[in-house]
Amino acid sequence: MSPHFTDRVNDLAALNGLLDGSREESAPLVVVSGPAGVGKTSLVTRWLRSTAEDFPDGQLYADLRGHSVGEPAHPSEILGQFLRAFGTGTVPASLAEQTALWRSVTAGLRISVMVDNAFSAAQVRPLLPGGRGGLLVATSRHRLSGLRADGALCHQLGLLDSEAAAEVLSRGVGADRVRSEAQETRELIALCGGLPLALCLAAARLASRPWQPMRSLVEALTQGQGRLSALAIEGEFSVHHALDESYAVLIPEAARLYRRLALLPVSSLEARVAAVVCRIPLTEAERLLDVLVEANLLEDIGPDSYRFHDLVRLHAQERAQEEEGAPEREEALRRVCDWYLATATQAQQQLSPIQLTLRRTYAFPLELPCPFTDASGALVWLEAHRLDLLATVRTAYDKGWDDPAWQLVDALWPLFHRLRYHDLWAEAHEIGLRAARRGGDRAAERQMLNSGAIGFGVAGRTEEAIEWFTGSLAAAREAGDERDEGQALHGLGSAQRQLGNFRAAGELLRQAITTWERAGYPRGAALSRIVLGEMALESEGARWDGLPAADYFAQAHTTLLAVDDPYDAARALAFHGRALARDGAHTAGVAELHQALAFFEQAGALPWQARIWEMLGSSAVEQADTGTAHDCFARAKELYTGQSPSDAQRMAVLLAGLPDRPAEAGEHAEPV
Repeated sequence: MSPHFTDRVNDLAALNGLLDGSREESAPLVVVSGPAGVGKTSLVTRWLRSTAEDFPDGQLYADLRGHSVGEPAHPSEILGQFLRAFGTGTVPASLAEQTALWRSVTAGLRISVMVDNAFSAAQVRPLLPGGRGGLLVATSRHRLSGLRADGALCHQLGLLDSEAAAEVLSRGVGADRVRSEAQETRELIALCGGLPLALCLAAARLASRPWQPMRSLVEALTQGQGRLSALAIEGEFSVHHALDESYAVLIPEAARLYRRLALLPVSSLEARVAAVVCRIPLTEAERLLDVLVEANLLEDIGPDSYRFHDLVRLHAQERAQEEEGAPEREEALRRVCDWYLATATQAQQQLSPIQLTLRRTYAFPLELPCPFTDASGALVWLEAHRLDLLATVRTAYDKGWDDPAWQLVDALWPLFHRLRYHDLWAEAHEIGLRAARRGGDRAAERQMLNSGAIGFGVAGRTEEAIEWFTGSLAAAREAGDERDEGQALHGLGSAQRQLGNFRAAGELLRQAITTWERAGYPRGAALSRIVLGEMALESEGARWDGLPAADYFAQAHTTLLAVDDPYDAARALAFHGRALARDGAHTAGVAELHQALAFFEQAGALPWQARIWEMLGSSAVEQADTGTAHDCFARAKELYTGQSPSDAQRMAVLLAGLPDRPAEAGEHAEPV
């Protein structure tokens, strides 16, 4: 699809000039704009490839979806993607904090960032890397004039002149044919309007029928000029006629796949989706995708990853509306929805085997093998498909498929809980809650309220968390579901603790423990005891309701090991070690902290690694061991810097408040 073979020497030289002229500025920002199909993405990709040596620390790409199906990408979504690419464990909830962390992570790095299909300056601005060594290039149909205030350097990409257009055709069908049919070549170039996308489609069409004279294509395009004249964007007119001709010569199976893929709400496509939407074997789907790529109707953007140019998607959608009946269109969508639901449910079972899974409703059973075989692969799949999964949730709700809508949200719990995409977490549960209520499923409603409220709490939206947990509590009591009642009480107690209302929090958590133990759910009771223990640690004498913090954590640790929850058991162990150290059993406490640290290092849980180093630092301060405290707080600060700027700043304050390090350098080089 992309006219990557188009020679745009002058444009490349202009971009090099912009970059050379900005070497002394901080983080150059370049905007390449132009009409749809003019080759912006191809040009910038080629340019950045040629400058790769200037950016040895990495090259990043993101599609901002400014003119694609669905909503444009929010900067938070892209920043989360970028931060995780640099190994950040936990991404902050707010855009301001994400932006600050991104600037901190990239300060001093020599990286290039390409953001494609930008819709507005507000989308692009937070993505600018920190320091002087980075480069951000945005492509857009708009000029994004608002970025000039940020020092943006702009390059407008124009249509191809006749010589460059002839070169595109020559490389597609051969120079001899272009020379022998010179008059037809000139007419075809005029019909394509100098637009690279239209010329590429025309070249692919001609190459597929070498025996057909170019005059036939010229006449076909000319005859079609009365259709879709309402399309006003420059170049779309000629593209549409070229698409008609490319589509007309597809084999029926490829034409059906072309139409049906365009019905889907997802931005990226793969062989399994193609197989599902047409109910064909995976090998046949791969073959037909190759046919569409060869015809320049799909872009091959990576291993088993394809996409439509947005103009091509419009054409394919029109063909689907005209040639597919409503029942066929509905079935194609539902098949893909069910496939995503079944696959996400398998991921949930890999990642959260102890979690209660609610019922699943399929109109079409899963017929393909699962794309992953273990928990690690399941999490990678969820993260890679998160946007398409959310788009499927939206589509299911819009189509009135209430059960699949909330069930897919339920299946995505491991994605929300482990990777903390806060905005996705909130939107998915808002839709899931509406679907559960519209469908009259009270158990699903309680599940959406509980898991959604947890997401609001994690994101620091405490008042919303309280509102949702309150609704869940009322619904659970109405249904007589003690397990859900305990969850709601635990959530409300945790929220009150976040607000500093310890007395109210303690009462709610005690109620949660009683309710959960009565329901036979010891794991829940253990989690509530961890929160009570944290409150004790933060209270005078490290006690709450007359019990020392260590007692709460010890009981929770024993229970969590018994129910085979090693992750939360390690949390309880870390807190227990800190409580022992604070109570004077320093050696034993520090040993437990290191034991928990080893678990979280093996699990790759950076937030908990940082927190334990902070606990070790606090324990060292209590022993007047300044050297060890400094080393531990410094280690915590380093880990927090990649996750939470506010916590990193807090560590900086603690470090600044320590007495000067002992003169004997190295005396406390290793924390004990």
